[in-house]
Formats: sequence, structure tokens, C-alpha cells
Amino acid sequence: VQLQASGGGLVQAGGSLRLSCVASGRIGSPNTMSWYRQAPGKQRELVAAIHSGAVINYADSVKGRFTISSANAGKTLYLQMNSLIPEDTAVYYCKVTAPRRDYWGQGTQVTVSS
Repeated sequence: VQLQASGGGLVQAGGSLRLSCVASGRIGSPNTMSWYRQAPGKQRELVAAIHSGAVINYADSVKGRFTISSANAGKTLYLQMNSLIPEDTAVYYCKVTAPRRDYWGQGTQVTVSS
């Protein structure tokens, strides 16, 4: 399985971005698809996750602003990010937790200017 993330960029505070992550290969089920982020000097943290296309959870810091969704029978993962703030600046990674192992995408940079 390979994951290709895209959609990052530079945006002003209050703006929006949509990240995409396309998975190639057979993932298997049950699985969890999630977005993580890592800011400079900080640990990687979970942003949002969707479990087997149904159960969703968000980090408290993004609730009400970010929306995770999937499409194409779980092969595409999205993260709609609204009302962005400078604290959202980080490299964003998609991850798939499959029955046998985890897979990570290459990361996409999101920079929010104040």
C-alpha cells in the first residue's frame, strides 16, 4: 500500500484548505484512516481518524473546524480544514492502520500566516 498526500500550501489565518490522500493497493479491513500533523519541535499528533468508514474522532484543537471524510471505497481520504489558525501550521501526514501493519504517506506542508 502506498499513500500519496496532497493539498497543503500557504494560507492566511481564517482561510481553508482541503488535504487529500490517495491509497493504492489493497488495504484490508477493518482499518482506520487518519491524519496526523507534526509542527517544528513538537511530537506528531493525531488530528482526525475515521474507523472502517464510520466512526470518527477529532483532536479537541480542531473540533468544529476540520472535517475528515473518505471516498472511493475508502481509497481516498480527505481533511477539510476551515478557520485555520497559525497553530495549525505543520506537516500533515495520512496514515492507514490495516490488519497487518501501518502505512504512512509522505506528508504535506500546511502553513498558516497571521
